[in-house]
Amino acid sequence: MGSRNMHLEMILSPMALHHTRDTIHKMEHHPPYAPFYGIMGVVSAIVLSSFGAAYGTAVSGTGIAATAVMRPELIMKSIIPVVMAGITAIYGLVVAVLISGVLDTSETYSLSKGYIHLAAGLAVGMTGLAAGYAVGIVGDEGVRNTALQPRLFVGMILILIFAEVLGLYGLILGVYMYTVDV
Repeated sequence: MGSRNMHLEMILSPMALHHTRDTIHKMEHHPPYAPFYGIMGVVSAIVLSSFGAAYGTAVSGTGIAATAVMRPELIMKSIIPVVMAGITAIYGLVVAVLISGVLDTSETYSLSKGYIHLAAGLAVGMTGLAAGYAVGIVGDEGVRNTALQPRLFVGMILILIFAEVLGLYGLILGVYMYTVDV
């Protein structure tokens, strides 16, 4: 009976080493999957904002092509929506670079930091997607109608600025969340 208990203790002793209070605390706050959330924050920031920029560029580009047929001299003025759509991708790139600069192994990267970085990436990515969509729609219609009525140019620029600000709000929120220390 005594040898059986000793044999059981030898089998269970390595497990007892892994269940110390410090190990349990470490696994709760620094699990092996914690960096995954930070990586997904990086991916969502750059991918979603780039999708918005691509959509805005493509839709505005069709309006520019239509304008160039009617009024070729307005091509350079009509390029503004494409530039503004591209800026939304830069917002996502900024947050993605910031987050990826602090990604580390699971021993030092906490789960709460991963959640915050995921939220920051989603914030800038989703607002970049929305801003790119808005800039694309406004840019397409704006450059087409500016070719017909040149006085609409200033109004188009103002609406494009308001559409672009959506992405800027996401950038501000993403950078603020990145700086939060948890």
